[in-house]
Amino acid sequence: MKKSGLKIAVIGGGSSYTPELVEGFIKHYKELPVTELVLVDVEEGKDKLETVGRLAERMIAAAGVPIRLGMTLNRREAIAGADFVATQMRIGLLAARSRDEKIPLKHGLIGQETTGAGGFAKALRTIPVILDICKDMEELAPDAFLVNFTNPAGIVTEAVIKHSSVRTVGLCNLPIGTRMQIADIYGIDAARVQTEMVGINHLNWTTRIWVDGEDMTRSFLSKAAGSSGLTMKNIPDFEWDDEFLQAVGALPCSYHRYYYMRNKMLSHMQEKFQEHGTTRADDVLRVEEELFELYKDKALTVKPPQLEKRGGAFYSEAAVNLIRAIYNNTGNIQTVNVKNNGVLPFLPDDASVEINCVIDAAGAHPIQPSAPVTAHMRGMLQVVKAYEELTVKAAVEGSYEAGLEALTLHPLVGDATLAKVVLDEILQENRVWLSLFQQIPTPSK
Repeated sequence: MKKSGLKIAVIGGGSSYTPELVEGFIKHYKELPVTELVLVDVEEGKDKLETVGRLAERMIAAAGVPIRLGMTLNRREAIAGADFVATQMRIGLLAARSRDEKIPLKHGLIGQETTGAGGFAKALRTIPVILDICKDMEELAPDAFLVNFTNPAGIVTEAVIKHSSVRTVGLCNLPIGTRMQIADIYGIDAARVQTEMVGINHLNWTTRIWVDGEDMTRSFLSKAAGSSGLTMKNIPDFEWDDEFLQAVGALPCSYHRYYYMRNKMLSHMQEKFQEHGTTRADDVLRVEEELFELYKDKALTVKPPQLEKRGGAFYSEAAVNLIRAIYNNTGNIQTVNVKNNGVLPFLPDDASVEINCVIDAAGAHPIQPSAPVTAHMRGMLQVVKAYEELTVKAAVEGSYEAGLEALTLHPLVGDATLAKVVLDEILQENRVWLSLFQQIPTPSK
């Protein structure tokens, strides 16, 4: 899709992550000539959009690159003629995230924004908005790529695959972050490390690790056991057991701790919630308040280092690497969320999978894994993928029944009576965003 200049629309442009993205476009301008960057947000995010947009303008001016920056509340205006549309939205803002985390915790369940009942609630709010954006893209930018960073990224990507003709790639900073963590443990440059990842978003395994072309998977698993640093900023750094890692034969992603260390993770969350009434959402809110005060400083012309506390490490690198590879038709390999198309034969063809892909001008093309997908992996993936399928159905159709099935099936809920209580409360608390649900019951007692 080589052309002289690119228009990129960022939906959720008032996000605290936006300076990270702008930094990436500035850094790689020569090989990714973004001539128009449009930040779009909703009325509730107007002030943040203004603050972030002014910082972005200063960053661009200080770097001396000819990127024209726009800010708007008109989504269609931003999308029209775009080459790429990046989504980094939070429907309901951080207040909704706080409820997503606290509702499950009240009922003795893991409360996390992308996994389990919390991720389910976020998906219900997000999927209808994403599909509306896709309708705008089909009309106003039919050749554009949708680069989705909005969580739960895998479920959102699957909704687009099933209900839109838009070309989409789902993106997460976890795969690139894992590669960086592996390099840190070895004390080497990340360019020397290659990985093969298999699974779905926030439920994948690194099944192959190469250093300078040599397969180091088994030896790294021994090194990883008991090591710190193999997690994301939003997930406690509980260490992996050596025998367990050797039994699995692959490195679980950070989010596997919610499954493999369920009781420990739940106790950690409940302790904070019961003592202080807070969750990770409250921590993020404080960090965001600090960041936006920094962003208002008219002398600031670079991304502040405090942004790293927000938990979006390598966001810019992952996003820009993907867009740059599509634009330049590089054919390099990246781990992204795409349509399965039979690469994992035990999952539906139209499912979203997170896997190594060849990236070229046509998008992302999944690669058949070289390592075997074990019964352990297959079993977990089939169960959680079935939950994701039902969640998409619930969000698109406003189906109470599909929602109840989804939550009952998820390993972090797994009880029909409890699932109904949690579902009713989620629907009640999010009713303003859930117009597709014809009947929202009063929460069960």
